[in-house]
Amino acid sequence: MSKLGNLGARLHRGEVSYDFIGHRKLWYGISILITITAIVGLAVRGLNMGIDFQGGAVFTTPKTSVSVSQAEEYAKDASGHDAVVQKLGNGTLRIQIAGMDTTQSDDIKNKLAADFKVDEEKIAADLVGPSWGDQIANKAWQGLAIFMVLVVIYLAIAFEWRMAIAALVALIHDITITVGIYALVGFEVTPGTVIGLLTILGYSLYDTVVVFDSLKEQTKDITKQTRFTYSDIANRSINSTLVRSVNTTVVALLPVAGLLFIGGGFLGAGTLNDISLSLFVGLAAGAYSSIFIATPLVADLKELEPQMKALRKRVLAKRAQAAAEEGQAQSRGESPLDGPEDATPAVVGPRATRRRPSGKRR
Repeated sequence: MSKLGNLGARLHRGEVSYDFIGHRKLWYGISILITITAIVGLAVRGLNMGIDFQGGAVFTTPKTSVSVSQAEEYAKDASGHDAVVQKLGNGTLRIQIAGMDTTQSDDIKNKLAADFKVDEEKIAADLVGPSWGDQIANKAWQGLAIFMVLVVIYLAIAFEWRMAIAALVALIHDITITVGIYALVGFEVTPGTVIGLLTILGYSLYDTVVVFDSLKEQTKDITKQTRFTYSDIANRSINSTLVRSVNTTVVALLPVAGLLFIGGGFLGAGTLNDISLSLFVGLAAGAYSSIFIATPLVADLKELEPQMKALRKRVLAKRAQAAAEEGQAQSRGESPLDGPEDATPAVVGPRATRRRPSGKRR
């Protein structure tokens, strides 16, 4: 068995663990800092909205030797607006001019034809009106709102309302970070970006539900025992699903990284950046939020319940009593193992079972 597989098995059995819940204030602080940075970037730089949202025109030239920088100058002189120029694989140029009046497209097309020294008919023009952009934006917001409402309803029915709230906070956290990264990097926001956002919300929700399902299973009849608090079991649930969440995220990130860094970076296929950046950032943020935000937040909300407060008092009292008895036993020179089994402090993880020595039955 590989080292990672062995670690995953030990985490699942509770033989080793990391106290994620105990360090939740640190995770909350990191998330707040990242979120504030994203919001500031969004407020200062804003989003680079594509023509599908602002309206404008896309001109495609025939194969040409004109450089991208020179084409940008031609387009700016012809339209009076900054243009985004991409060199396509067949040697043609794609000139995108946003925020312009579509009635000016014919004049701009004539000027571009003169600058590129080609026939006007060889330059293809695709026009997008501002009203179409508004419709796309409204549909995107409606789709996002409907998704959020359905998620909350489903989690409230399948689990409970506290888990629904925690999952909603995690999803908002992921969206905010992804949108903030888009503002800071300056990538263009297109319908592909919206598709990427909705996709990463599904991945984030999947990781969160996996942990919640384990937590729900392990907290059945939790008040009938005095070994674990709710936070203890929540921490065990995170550890038992940790390797699975990491593996799922890494496997999902590898092809997305190929699209972003190889396709969009080295090969210059800028259209791939629209969806790949949102997927890459969102997948990473979703894996983080399911472990460090959603489950700790559920633990905080559950610990506010009167019965969970009472359970915590009983567990802590029993642990204090066990520690005192252990100290007394050590002072008398006795081994702690000589005491009763229930006197051992409660820890997260399965208790080792006692086996009878093998032999023939009498």
